[in-house]
Amino acid sequence: MVQSGYSRTLIGGLLLAGCGLVAPDPVIGAAASQPAQAPQLLLASSLHASIEPAPYLVSEKYDGVRALWDGHELRFRSGRRIAAPAWFLQRLPDQALDGELWLGRGQFDALSGLVRGADADDPRWHQVRYMVFELPGASGSFAERVARIGQIVEAAGWTQLRAVPQQRLIDRPALDRLFRQTVAAGGEGLMLHLATAPYSTGRGDSLIKLKPQQDAEAVVIGHRAGRGKYAGKLGAVRLRAGDGQMFWIGTGFSDAERQDPPAIGSTVTYRFRELTPSGKPRFASFLRVRDDL
Repeated sequence: MVQSGYSRTLIGGLLLAGCGLVAPDPVIGAAASQPAQAPQLLLASSLHASIEPAPYLVSEKYDGVRALWDGHELRFRSGRRIAAPAWFLQRLPDQALDGELWLGRGQFDALSGLVRGADADDPRWHQVRYMVFELPGASGSFAERVARIGQIVEAAGWTQLRAVPQQRLIDRPALDRLFRQTVAAGGEGLMLHLATAPYSTGRGDSLIKLKPQQDAEAVVIGHRAGRGKYAGKLGAVRLRAGDGQMFWIGTGFSDAERQDPPAIGSTVTYRFRELTPSGKPRFASFLRVRDDL
């Protein structure tokens, strides 16, 4: 008999109970492994009221898969190699690049399936664009690195290698207008990168994201059984965020995901409106499993 992911987790919890190793109620299971070691990259913070856009270069936030090119291999944020076709990799320059693999607005699921499928002969690779927004380890300000990205892309002369368009905005009303236009056209949001910033890694105000809803990643550390119409399926997952906060999310799951929920130890993306005074996400809902982390 084939068991769903949820059933396997439940049975595993019962077996632990039989050995006297009961997971903390009401969590079923516990994290079995630590996340893979990831390369050090610049990560975005969320926009806050005191930020003015004038010192920043502003671009669209692409709903793609972040990819780091070291001159030889293309890798996910997790450090795992992306099985891109040889002809795709051969068109990339020797220069290290940081950017997003992108199929277009609203095409994240199709792109994610493509890069995870490891099928180098899939014809959809001919539609994938590598949208470059950074030069890892390069000197100079971000504005200077943007100029160099443009030169690198122009020299490559390949339509699938693109420099992310950047622009200056004078004030918050201009930023708000561009944001509304981008979202109305199907874009995910905007990114603001401090024009004078040297290359750095970690999270801070040098890189800021602006989206209709905020999102973040967390590790699944437990499952809770559903009730009522969700009896016998997943009710909620318990997550641990990077700052150590732990909380439950019970919304945003499809019926298929409730039958075969995100594995314990996996990384997921969730959406939320704001943080509570204690630092926990308010109105959080599940978005997707991050296979690239």
